[in-house]
Amino acid sequence: MLGSALSRIAIQAGIDVIIPPRNVLDLRDNFQVREFLSENRPDSVIHSAALVGGISANIAQPVEFLSENIRMDNNLLQSCNEIGVQRLIYFGSSCMYPTNLTNPMTVDQLYSGKLEPTNEGYALAKLVGAKHVQYVSETKKVDWKVFISSNLYGPGDHFELERSHLIAAIIRKVVEAKVDCSTSIDMWGDGLARREFTFVEDLAEFTIASLDKLETMPIMMNVGSGIDYSVSEYYGMVMDALNVRGELNLDSSKPVGMSQKLLNVSVARSHGWNPKTSISSGLATTIDWYLNTNRIIFPDE
Repeated sequence: MLGSALSRIAIQAGIDVIIPPRNVLDLRDNFQVREFLSENRPDSVIHSAALVGGISANIAQPVEFLSENIRMDNNLLQSCNEIGVQRLIYFGSSCMYPTNLTNPMTVDQLYSGKLEPTNEGYALAKLVGAKHVQYVSETKKVDWKVFISSNLYGPGDHFELERSHLIAAIIRKVVEAKVDCSTSIDMWGDGLARREFTFVEDLAEFTIASLDKLETMPIMMNVGSGIDYSVSEYYGMVMDALNVRGELNLDSSKPVGMSQKLLNVSVARSHGWNPKTSISSGLATTIDWYLNTNRIIFPDE
Protein backbone atom coordinates (compact mmCIF):
# COMPACT_ATOMS: atom_id res chain seq x y z
CA MET A 1 0.00 0.00 0.00
CA LEU A 2 2.60 2.57 1.06
CA GLY A 3 5.17 1.49 -1.51
CA SER A 4 2.67 1.89 -4.35
CA ALA A 5 1.71 5.38 -3.19
CA LEU A 6 5.35 6.41 -2.78
CA SER A 7 6.26 5.16 -6.25
CA ARG A 8 3.33 6.92 -7.90
CA ILE A 9 3.99 10.27 -6.22
CA ALA A 10 7.75 10.10 -6.81
CA ILE A 11 7.23 9.44 -10.53
CA GLN A 12 4.78 12.34 -10.72
CA ALA A 13 7.47 14.52 -9.14
CA GLY A 14 9.91 13.61 -11.93
CA ILE A 15 12.10 11.35 -9.82
CA ASP A 16 13.80 8.41 -11.52
CA VAL A 17 12.35 5.55 -9.49
CA ILE A 18 13.64 1.98 -9.32
CA ILE A 19 10.85 -0.41 -8.34
CA PRO A 20 12.15 -3.99 -8.41
CA PRO A 21 9.38 -6.63 -8.27
CA ARG A 22 9.74 -9.50 -5.82
CA ASN A 23 10.76 -11.96 -8.53
CA VAL A 24 13.71 -9.68 -9.29
CA LEU A 25 14.69 -8.67 -5.77
CA ASP A 26 13.90 -10.80 -2.72
CA LEU A 27 14.94 -8.73 0.30
CA ARG A 28 15.36 -11.93 2.30
CA ASP A 29 18.21 -12.93 -0.04
CA ASN A 30 21.36 -11.10 1.02
CA PHE A 31 23.21 -11.89 -2.22
CA GLN A 32 20.38 -10.54 -4.38
CA VAL A 33 20.20 -7.35 -2.32
CA ARG A 34 23.95 -6.72 -2.54
CA GLU A 35 24.03 -7.38 -6.28
CA PHE A 36 21.01 -5.21 -7.03
CA LEU A 37 22.20 -2.21 -5.03
CA SER A 38 25.76 -2.47 -6.33
CA GLU A 39 24.46 -2.48 -9.90
CA ASN A 40 21.90 0.34 -9.53
CA ARG A 41 23.66 2.63 -7.00
CA PRO A 42 20.61 4.65 -5.87
CA ASP A 43 21.03 8.16 -4.48
CA SER A 44 18.20 7.60 -2.01
CA VAL A 45 16.38 4.59 -0.59
CA ILE A 46 12.89 4.56 0.92
CA HIS A 47 12.37 1.30 2.78
CA SER A 48 8.69 0.52 3.16
CA ALA A 49 8.85 -3.24 2.66
CA ALA A 50 7.82 -5.40 5.61
CA LEU A 51 5.82 -8.41 6.64
CA VAL A 52 2.80 -6.70 8.17
CA GLY A 53 -0.60 -7.66 9.49
CA GLY A 54 -3.27 -6.94 12.04
CA ILE A 55 -3.57 -8.25 15.57
CA SER A 56 -4.71 -11.72 14.47
CA ALA A 57 -1.72 -12.26 12.17
CA ASN A 58 0.75 -10.92 14.75
CA ILE A 59 -0.52 -13.32 17.39
CA ALA A 60 -0.47 -16.30 15.03
CA GLN A 61 2.99 -15.70 13.49
CA PRO A 62 5.36 -14.03 15.99
CA VAL A 63 8.40 -15.94 14.69
CA GLU A 64 7.79 -14.86 11.11
CA PHE A 65 7.09 -11.24 12.03
CA LEU A 66 10.33 -11.10 14.02
CA SER A 67 12.71 -13.06 11.82
CA GLU A 68 11.49 -12.11 8.34
CA ASN A 69 11.50 -8.39 9.08
CA ILE A 70 14.89 -8.43 10.78
CA ARG A 71 16.33 -10.37 7.85
CA MET A 72 14.93 -7.97 5.24
CA ASP A 73 15.98 -4.89 7.19
CA ASN A 74 19.48 -6.15 7.90
CA ASN A 75 20.13 -7.17 4.29
CA LEU A 76 18.95 -3.87 2.86
CA LEU A 77 20.39 -1.52 5.48
CA GLN A 78 23.79 -3.20 5.57
CA SER A 79 24.07 -3.17 1.77
CA CYS A 80 23.00 0.50 1.62
CA ASN A 81 25.68 1.28 4.18
CA GLU A 82 28.33 -0.60 2.21
CA ILE A 83 27.67 1.21 -1.08
CA GLY A 84 27.39 4.60 0.61
CA VAL A 85 23.71 5.53 0.19
CA GLN A 86 23.49 9.10 1.48
CA ARG A 87 19.74 9.44 2.01
CA LEU A 88 17.49 6.75 3.45
CA ILE A 89 14.04 6.71 5.04
CA TYR A 90 13.03 3.71 7.12
CA PHE A 91 9.43 3.31 8.20
CA GLY A 92 8.89 2.42 11.81
CA SER A 93 5.54 1.83 13.49
CA SER A 94 3.62 3.00 16.52
CA CYS A 95 3.80 -0.67 17.58
CA MET A 96 7.40 0.06 18.58
CA TYR A 97 6.25 1.91 21.71
CA PRO A 98 5.91 0.18 25.08
CA THR A 99 2.44 -0.69 26.27
CA ASN A 100 0.26 1.63 28.35
CA LEU A 101 2.25 4.83 27.98
CA THR A 102 0.94 8.31 28.55
CA ASN A 103 -0.49 9.50 25.25
CA PRO A 104 0.35 11.14 22.89
CA MET A 105 3.65 9.26 22.73
CA THR A 106 7.03 10.90 22.09
CA VAL A 107 10.21 9.34 20.69
CA ASP A 108 12.04 9.60 24.01
CA GLN A 109 9.66 6.89 25.30
CA LEU A 110 10.97 4.32 22.83
CA TYR A 111 12.93 1.39 24.34
CA SER A 112 11.63 2.36 27.79
CA GLY A 113 9.41 -0.55 28.76
CA LYS A 114 7.53 -3.76 28.07
CA LEU A 115 6.02 -4.15 24.61
CA GLU A 116 2.42 -5.07 23.85
CA PRO A 117 2.38 -8.91 23.74
CA THR A 118 -0.01 -9.12 20.77
CA ASN A 119 2.55 -7.57 18.38
CA GLU A 120 5.82 -8.04 20.22
CA GLY A 121 7.59 -9.90 17.39
CA TYR A 122 6.90 -7.17 14.84
CA ALA A 123 7.69 -4.42 17.34
CA LEU A 124 11.07 -5.94 18.23
CA ALA A 125 12.02 -6.19 14.56
CA LYS A 126 11.13 -2.55 13.99
CA LEU A 127 13.07 -1.44 17.07
CA VAL A 128 16.15 -3.28 15.79
CA GLY A 129 15.75 -1.73 12.34
CA ALA A 130 15.39 1.76 13.80
CA LYS A 131 18.54 1.35 15.88
CA HIS A 132 20.42 0.12 12.79
CA VAL A 133 19.43 3.31 10.99
CA GLN A 134 20.40 5.46 13.97
CA TYR A 135 23.83 3.87 14.31
CA VAL A 136 24.66 4.31 10.62
CA SER A 137 23.38 7.88 10.63
CA GLU A 138 25.49 8.82 13.63
CA THR A 139 28.70 7.02 12.69
CA LYS A 140 28.73 7.69 8.94
CA LYS A 141 27.20 11.18 9.10
CA VAL A 142 24.60 10.39 6.45
CA ASP A 143 20.97 11.46 6.22
CA TRP A 144 19.30 8.24 7.34
CA LYS A 145 15.99 8.79 9.12
CA VAL A 146 13.23 6.78 10.79
CA PHE A 147 9.64 7.89 10.19
CA ILE A 148 7.56 6.26 12.93
CA SER A 149 4.13 5.99 11.40
CA SER A 150 0.73 5.45 12.91
CA ASN A 151 -1.49 2.77 11.39
CA LEU A 152 -2.16 3.51 7.73
CA TYR A 153 -5.21 2.99 5.54
CA GLY A 154 -6.17 3.69 1.95
CA PRO A 155 -6.22 2.18 -1.55
CA GLY A 156 -4.05 -0.91 -1.82
CA ASP A 157 -4.56 -2.01 1.79
CA HIS A 158 -4.91 -5.68 2.78
CA PHE A 159 -8.55 -6.64 3.27
CA GLU A 160 -8.12 -10.32 4.15
CA LEU A 161 -9.55 -10.66 7.66
CA GLU A 162 -6.72 -12.89 8.88
CA ARG A 163 -4.06 -10.24 8.23
CA SER A 164 -5.84 -6.91 7.77
CA HIS A 165 -5.59 -3.89 10.05
CA LEU A 166 -8.62 -2.41 11.76
CA ILE A 167 -10.08 -0.09 9.10
CA ALA A 168 -9.66 -2.58 6.26
CA ALA A 169 -11.24 -5.31 8.37
CA ILE A 170 -14.19 -3.07 9.26
CA ILE A 171 -14.76 -2.11 5.63
CA ARG A 172 -14.80 -5.74 4.57
CA LYS A 173 -17.16 -6.79 7.39
CA VAL A 174 -19.61 -3.95 6.72
CA VAL A 175 -19.55 -4.49 2.96
CA GLU A 176 -20.22 -8.21 3.42
CA ALA A 177 -23.07 -7.42 5.81
CA LYS A 178 -24.62 -5.13 3.20
CA VAL A 179 -24.19 -7.68 0.43
CA ASP A 180 -25.81 -10.36 2.61
CA CYS A 181 -28.51 -7.97 3.87
CA SER A 182 -27.36 -8.83 7.41
CA THR A 183 -28.17 -6.70 10.45
CA SER A 184 -25.38 -8.18 12.59
CA ILE A 185 -21.65 -7.35 12.47
CA ASP A 186 -18.95 -8.89 14.69
CA MET A 187 -16.52 -6.64 16.58
CA TRP A 188 -13.56 -7.73 18.69
CA GLY A 189 -13.53 -6.44 22.25
CA ASP A 190 -15.75 -3.75 23.76
CA GLY A 191 -14.98 -1.11 21.13
CA LEU A 192 -13.36 1.29 23.60
CA ALA A 193 -9.72 0.92 22.50
CA ARG A 194 -8.54 3.96 20.58
CA ARG A 195 -6.47 3.94 17.39
CA GLU A 196 -4.83 6.53 15.18
CA PHE A 197 -4.95 6.07 11.40
CA THR A 198 -3.26 8.14 8.69
CA PHE A 199 -4.31 8.21 5.04
CA VAL A 200 -1.52 6.62 3.02
CA GLU A 201 -1.38 9.32 0.32
CA ASP A 202 -0.69 12.02 2.91
CA LEU A 203 2.29 10.13 4.30
CA ALA A 204 3.61 9.33 0.82
CA GLU A 205 3.44 12.97 -0.29
CA PHE A 206 5.26 14.15 2.83
CA THR A 207 7.92 11.47 2.47
CA ILE A 208 8.77 12.37 -1.13
CA ALA A 209 8.81 16.07 -0.28
CA SER A 210 11.19 15.34 2.62
CA LEU A 211 13.95 13.77 0.51
CA ASP A 212 15.66 17.11 -0.08
CA LYS A 213 15.25 18.21 3.56
CA LEU A 214 16.41 15.17 5.50
CA GLU A 215 19.51 16.86 6.87
CA THR A 216 17.31 19.21 8.92
CA MET A 217 15.22 16.43 10.45
CA PRO A 218 15.85 14.37 13.61
CA ILE A 219 16.91 10.75 13.18
CA MET A 220 13.61 9.46 14.58
CA MET A 221 10.31 11.28 14.14
CA ASN A 222 6.65 10.41 14.67
CA VAL A 223 4.38 10.86 11.67
CA GLY A 224 0.64 10.38 12.18
CA SER A 225 -2.70 12.11 11.84
CA GLY A 226 -2.53 13.30 15.44
CA ILE A 227 -6.15 12.24 16.01
CA ASP A 228 -7.53 8.96 17.31
CA TYR A 229 -10.97 7.39 17.49
CA SER A 230 -12.39 4.42 19.34
CA VAL A 231 -12.86 1.12 17.55
CA SER A 232 -16.65 1.48 17.84
CA GLU A 233 -16.43 4.96 16.32
CA TYR A 234 -14.59 3.56 13.30
CA TYR A 235 -17.32 0.94 12.89
CA GLY A 236 -19.93 3.69 13.05
CA MET A 237 -18.15 5.83 10.45
CA VAL A 238 -17.82 2.96 7.97
CA MET A 239 -21.43 1.89 8.54
CA ASP A 240 -22.61 5.46 7.93
CA ALA A 241 -20.49 5.76 4.78
CA LEU A 242 -22.06 2.58 3.40
CA ASN A 243 -25.55 3.40 4.72
CA VAL A 244 -25.67 0.21 6.78
CA ARG A 245 -27.82 -0.10 9.88
CA GLY A 246 -27.22 -3.02 12.18
CA GLU A 247 -26.11 -4.30 15.55
CA LEU A 248 -22.51 -4.81 16.64
CA ASN A 249 -21.85 -8.16 18.29
CA LEU A 250 -19.13 -7.58 20.87
CA ASP A 251 -16.72 -10.48 21.36
CA SER A 252 -14.93 -9.86 24.66
CA SER A 253 -12.93 -13.08 24.29
CA LYS A 254 -10.84 -11.58 21.48
CA PRO A 255 -7.64 -9.59 22.15
CA VAL A 256 -7.75 -5.83 21.62
CA GLY A 257 -4.11 -4.81 22.20
CA MET A 258 -3.14 -1.49 23.78
CA SER A 259 -5.94 0.74 25.04
CA GLN A 260 -4.54 3.71 23.09
CA LYS A 261 -1.76 4.38 20.58
CA LEU A 262 -1.64 8.08 19.71
CA LEU A 263 1.56 9.69 18.43
CA ASN A 264 2.81 13.14 19.32
CA VAL A 265 3.48 14.60 15.86
CA SER A 266 4.49 18.14 16.84
CA VAL A 267 8.08 17.65 15.64
CA ALA A 268 6.92 16.43 12.23
CA ARG A 269 4.58 19.41 11.93
CA SER A 270 7.53 21.72 12.51
CA HIS A 271 9.14 20.07 9.47
CA GLY A 272 6.17 20.53 7.15
CA TRP A 273 3.92 17.59 8.04
CA ASN A 274 0.32 18.69 7.44
CA PRO A 275 -1.99 15.80 6.53
CA LYS A 276 -4.92 17.12 4.52
CA THR A 277 -7.23 14.10 4.22
CA SER A 278 -10.09 13.99 6.72
CA ILE A 279 -11.16 10.62 8.06
CA SER A 280 -14.50 10.88 6.23
CA SER A 281 -12.85 11.66 2.90
CA GLY A 282 -10.19 8.99 3.36
CA LEU A 283 -12.75 6.34 4.25
CA ALA A 284 -14.88 7.23 1.22
CA THR A 285 -11.87 6.93 -1.10
CA THR A 286 -10.80 3.62 0.45
CA ILE A 287 -14.29 2.15 0.32
CA ASP A 288 -14.70 3.14 -3.34
CA TRP A 289 -11.35 1.56 -4.18
CA TYR A 290 -12.30 -1.67 -2.41
CA LEU A 291 -15.69 -1.88 -4.09
CA ASN A 292 -14.32 -1.13 -7.56
CA THR A 293 -11.30 -3.41 -7.24
CA ASN A 294 -13.46 -6.33 -6.15
CA ARG A 295 -16.38 -5.43 -8.46
CA ILE A 296 -18.87 -5.48 -5.62
CA ILE A 297 -22.44 -4.48 -6.36
CA PHE A 298 -25.02 -4.29 -3.60
CA PRO A 299 -28.37 -6.06 -3.99
CA ASP A 300 -30.44 -2.84 -4.14
CA GLU A 301 -28.13 -1.01 -6.56
